[in-house]
Order: sequence, then structure tokens, then C-alpha cells
Amino acid sequence: MLRLYAPYDSPLLNGRSFGHSLFRTSESPVVLPAGCERLWLVSRAKMKSVVPSEFFATKDAVTFAPWLLGKFLVRTRANGEATRHVIAEVEAYNGLEDLASHASKGRTARTEVMHRSGGLWYVYLCYGVHEMLNLVVGPEDFPAAVLIRGLHDFHGPGRLTKGLAINRKLNGKAAEPATGLHLEDDGLVVAKKWIQATPRIGVDYAGPVWAKKPWRFTLDPQWPGFAPMVSSPSRSTRRRKAAARI
Repeated sequence: MLRLYAPYDSPLLNGRSFGHSLFRTSESPVVLPAGCERLWLVSRAKMKSVVPSEFFATKDAVTFAPWLLGKFLVRTRANGEATRHVIAEVEAYNGLEDLASHASKGRTARTEVMHRSGGLWYVYLCYGVHEMLNLVVGPEDFPAAVLIRGLHDFHGPGRLTKGLAINRKLNGKAAEPATGLHLEDDGLVVAKKWIQATPRIGVDYAGPVWAKKPWRFTLDPQWPGFAPMVSSPSRSTRRRKAAARI
């Protein structure tokens, strides 16, 4: 059984029956009757809502990071072609006291974007090789961000940015469609049982306390929302593939 909800004040579910009258706009979760999960999964591509960048300005990195799991990272290229990828792994970096965070070294030209109001992309080069994609969250002057470590089709932060052609040109840009990189929410709630919290990767330098913080969150590969996945730019192709799985 899957639980849905309609985020923000958008008509995300209103009037979208897809052959059934069980979809509606509500602040409370909508429970799909047994047997209807496949119908919902096939319909995910239609049930999307752009998450506005200002939405992130009031969020706490640690409590917000798991919310990102199951949401769509949408990359739009210069030719207008867009691909949608489900976020499967994230890490939270929270405040000046977090010794694993770049912000703990002080306010610099590199970390300036982390001190701005949430809803911006923080992209930096790691070890001179990999671009790393982070979403700045929280209020202005409180440096916090969520590292997007993996997607359903790109495992690892370096493969992610390489596969989606993400680089430092996006650093400081808003998480909005106009910039070519934004987030979408289709209302599917990920139950806690599908989320695992573990220590962050590669932060031993932060010392035993901060290195052991369970601020890395991963989505179980068996999560029902992964099938059918949507990453192809061709909607008709997606529909044909989804229909073939029913």
C-alpha cells in the first residue's frame, strides 16, 4: 500500500483520476487501495509539481535531507530536452559547528553560497576531479547544504554530475527550471522503513563525533516507487514501457 500527499497549494492531485476517483488534493496522505499501486506508478510522470526554490529557505538540513529521497532531480539541456532522475542518496551538512562541512573552515569565497538563503546550488570540485552537487537549505547566514550523492540511475556524486553535465557554472544558481536544474515532487511519500541512515562517507577528518553523525540517507533499491522509473525525455516511450510492465 502506498501513501500519497499533495505538497504546497498546487492542484497536484485534484481531478487526476486516471480511470479512478481516488486521487485528490489533501493535506493528509491519500492511501491507495491494494492493487492500485501499479496504476499510480505508471502515472507518476503526470503527477509532478516543481518545488519552488524559496521552499528550501526554511528547512533544517538534517531533518530535510531524507525528504529529498524519492523526489525528482530534473536536468534541462540547452536544446530544451529534460530528463528526470529519482534521488536515492543524500548527505546533510549543517552549520559552522559541523566539522565535516566546508563551512566549519570559515566564510570564504568558496563557501559564500552556503551562507545565502536556501534554494541555491552549491557545486564544487573535489580532489581536482569530480564536481559535487549540493542544495543549499535553511535561512541566510546559517551555512547548511545537502549533498546529492546518488540517483536511481547514477550511483555516486561524481558519476551523477558527469552524467548530467553538471559543473560549477551552476554554482550559486537557483534551483529553478530557468537555470536548467530543479526539483520536482509527484506527491509520493517514502515510508521510513525504506530509508537507511548511516555515517557520511569520507569525513574521518571531522573527528570521531562529527564523522559518526548518521546524516547520510539512502533509499532502499526495493522501494516500490522505483518501478517504473522515469528518466527518458520521450514521454511516449515511457508510457509504452510502463504499459508493457503491467
